[in-house]
Amino acid sequence: MNFKSEPAAIAGFLEDTSNLKNGWTPGVFFPETPEEIASLLRDAAAEGRRYTIAGNGTGTTGARIPFGDHVISMQKLDRIGEVEVAGDGRAMLRVQGGALLQDVQAKAAAAGWFYPPDPTEKTCFIGSTISNNSSGSRSLRYGPTRNHVQALTIALPQGDLLEIERGQHFADADGRFRLDLPIAGHVTFRRPDYAIPATSKHNAGYWSKPGMDLLDLFIGSEGTLGVIVEATLVLRPAPERVIACLAWFGSEEELLDFVRQARAGNGGVSPRALELFDRRALEFLRQRYSEIPAETAGAIYFEEESTADAEDACLEAWLGLMERYGSPVEKSWAALDSEGLQRLRDFRHQLPVLVNEWLSRQSESKVSTDMALPDERFAELFRLYRDACDREGFTYIIFGHIGNAHLHLNILPRNRKEFERAKKLYRQLVAKVLAMGGTLSAEHGIGKLKSEYLVQMYSKDGIMEMVRVKKALDPYLVLNIGNVIPVEYYQE
Repeated sequence: MNFKSEPAAIAGFLEDTSNLKNGWTPGVFFPETPEEIASLLRDAAAEGRRYTIAGNGTGTTGARIPFGDHVISMQKLDRIGEVEVAGDGRAMLRVQGGALLQDVQAKAAAAGWFYPPDPTEKTCFIGSTISNNSSGSRSLRYGPTRNHVQALTIALPQGDLLEIERGQHFADADGRFRLDLPIAGHVTFRRPDYAIPATSKHNAGYWSKPGMDLLDLFIGSEGTLGVIVEATLVLRPAPERVIACLAWFGSEEELLDFVRQARAGNGGVSPRALELFDRRALEFLRQRYSEIPAETAGAIYFEEESTADAEDACLEAWLGLMERYGSPVEKSWAALDSEGLQRLRDFRHQLPVLVNEWLSRQSESKVSTDMALPDERFAELFRLYRDACDREGFTYIIFGHIGNAHLHLNILPRNRKEFERAKKLYRQLVAKVLAMGGTLSAEHGIGKLKSEYLVQMYSKDGIMEMVRVKKALDPYLVLNIGNVIPVEYYQE
């Protein structure tokens, strides 16, 4: 196992896309097997070490940035197995935690199968997507990563390798889990005692539900309870056809009404994705796409799976719904093949690129949200963001997964005074979304940047429930300290 401590070798592990600064580490380990990771954790307490687990640097919450801890890089654990047909309309694919999402999806596609989770950044590690319960646009139909994990191998903080399969370990009537482990011995703990918000996307704190599967406790725990070294993923049959379209709207009300009807399946449609671009987001995109209609209040990107026989009827249903809500069909951008679909996806992915280019010319970083409300309240979330930013006079954009009532607000400050005002508004928006039954994070997780707000969501009692579970599995506090749970709560 390689170990590197030279400044040039470790510099890349002190950053991700969060803009969190001042991280430092004595060095980075590069294990090549699950057993090597387990051995590092087994000896951690005796050697006085703590470890931060490093994904591929695509995260937005500073989770992989160490502040004095050693780093374990997952990049060498990148093996992808062969697709195995399960015989129940599904297939399974065994992968290691450091495999790239795009390589996993390509392996599935080459065998005629489909791995649905689709976070925007395809170079993330698959283990990170499981630790973060990642989702994306297709979660409207398929749900988050949690729904597509059949089994895990986890390196626990005391050095055990735990292999668990869905359906094997459930919380009992008292909410307790019981494990007998070779190194840690008999471990008993109750699931966290708090309510999860009724949102279709949620990744803020440990999952908890009566009778829950132990597998689901580790999914979304951001590597604080164990290191996901291998996973068995559930694949679906690849869709025969995918219809995609970018529809323009003359008013925000027509756009929101269209989304409401599409989500309900009215008019015979069945979307797997419904994505919003508000008017300001389209202004950014117009820098690269001059053909965007001049008079538009926003756009909706949608996808639906179909077959060759049903494709025409599917398209007609969407065109009818667009016409009903004022979207000019003749100006829409439609895709009926893989090449056209990729062009529309490229359009979607240009937005963060253009925002980052704009920010590079400013002196401040953006202030962004990852919150969601219960699905039926999608219009309320949009109006909350829009009205607040208009009132404050900010430069901003709103985009994202409107079908799941999960919208990304990016406030783009032009100076330090605006940045401070934007942070103040962010705190106000957090309070309002939580009061409306929402979640602090729908897909990006908590990491280090948002842990203070997690207290606002769960209260001190809820955080201490997480501490209790954390200490049951990590009694010496060696793994990913500072992520999810604010450090000071370990002293309570």
